[in-house]
Amino acid sequence: MTLRFEQIVIDSLDPRALAIWWKDALDWQITYESAAEAAVEDTEIEIAPDASVHPSLLFVPVPEKKTVKNRLHFDFVPDDQAAEVERLIALGATRADVGQSDVSWVVLADPEGNEFCVLSAR
Repeated sequence: MTLRFEQIVIDSLDPRALAIWWKDALDWQITYESAAEAAVEDTEIEIAPDASVHPSLLFVPVPEKKTVKNRLHFDFVPDDQAAEVERLIALGATRADVGQSDVSWVVLADPEGNEFCVLSAR
């Protein structure tokens, strides 16, 4: 049996807006988008570095807001942690408190509240 890691699916109130936010944050591209006339509940948008790279991120609609801390999150390693945190905040991320204390990483949340970490440069 063989499994291929295809995509990470992210539930969103507004898949189009959140996909575009992550596209800009990661400097990726949209690799799939449901038809423009699709109803909001049928909207799906996939982003990746390019169409041949997987796993990708697929944003799908859900009717409810995120209510608790993520069970899964992304860790990113930048060249310059402070500069990257400020860039992401300028794009619309917010600082998040998930119980971390004095740590070397910064916890942020995307515009829908999904937490992710910006680690210190390696």
